[in-house]
Amino acid sequence: MNRSAKNIHVVAFDVPFPPDYGGVIDIYYKIKALAEAGVNVHLHCYTYGRPEHSELESICASVRYYRRKVFKNPIYSKKPYIVASRNSGALIEDLLQDDYPILFEGLHCTYYLSDKRLADRFKIVRTHNIEHEYYAHLELVESNLFKKYFFRVEADRLKRYERILRHAQLIAAISPKDEAYFEKKYGNTILVPPFHRNEEMETSPGKGEFILYHGNLAVGENNEAALFLVNEVFPTLSMPCLVAGNGASSELRDKVAELKHVRLVEHVTTSEIEDLIRRAHINVLPTHQSTGIKLKLVNALYMGRFCVVNDAMVDKTGLEPLCVRANTSEQYIQQLERLWQVEFDLFETDRRSELLFEKFNNHQSALKILEAVEESEPSMVE
Repeated sequence: MNRSAKNIHVVAFDVPFPPDYGGVIDIYYKIKALAEAGVNVHLHCYTYGRPEHSELESICASVRYYRRKVFKNPIYSKKPYIVASRNSGALIEDLLQDDYPILFEGLHCTYYLSDKRLADRFKIVRTHNIEHEYYAHLELVESNLFKKYFFRVEADRLKRYERILRHAQLIAAISPKDEAYFEKKYGNTILVPPFHRNEEMETSPGKGEFILYHGNLAVGENNEAALFLVNEVFPTLSMPCLVAGNGASSELRDKVAELKHVRLVEHVTTSEIEDLIRRAHINVLPTHQSTGIKLKLVNALYMGRFCVVNDAMVDKTGLEPLCVRANTSEQYIQQLERLWQVEFDLFETDRRSELLFEKFNNHQSALKILEAVEESEPSMVE
């Protein structure tokens, strides 16, 4: 197979550099792995705050940018706002310049998926979540009434709109749970685990310095998880605990200030978060949103020591054997106190390495996409 002659379009919902949050991390390391496999990646990015970046040009055969539209009233649209706002005539014109396969990143980028002008093209949709479930949960954890109403409307629109996936020749689901859902509804679904920055295990044996929760605290579900820990788990513990991330709510700041052994670390970069993960003895990562796979868990397993999670974080991800489970505040307290007395050993590192390299291997995931395309799309080759 002459990989140097292969081409693919990738339509990204945001500029995927720097790779500093979940969705763009998956996109950036995906295009990097495809390029390393000898594919000419033609990247198309919607922009809305993140600047153009020359790093992408060093990886891709071509990079084009399109401004995401901003609606004064995000409620007024039949299509979901995340889709309707990514509607560029320049994009469809660029895609029509050749007959290469097209990888649409998320439902966000599928405005032209059913366009008749692309009827004969091989179209892949990378699903990052079951989006209507994700937005329904955002509604539950949001306190701002306008945002809460927007999330409800958006969830309803996404649920109706999702049937556009019938126009995709292939759906690349990010988790086993999502794969089962999309395969049952639309068929033509394969599992492609999340792409990530880790190339080797960085876990250190022995004892760490603290218990750590980390995440983008401006995101409702992360704020909810952090509040659960500082209200129901950390007050009972005596060991040092850290909550790290940007965008903390005033409620979270006030509660942390009441606890002498708990510290809030804000204004942190990705590299600083990674350093905290390596230094922690236990990464504790509850979530109340079970769609997709949380990349912060993958990172914690590659870089950190013990990981304590709940069922919603780990069920049907393939990572179950590598984590300690807890679902109630009492269970979290029990497991955290137990593991604080235990040294992390090299056997655990070896066990993790074997499973992670088998199931979360960027190179193998890139080849899986290419092989699925090549089975039915010889025109990927010039």
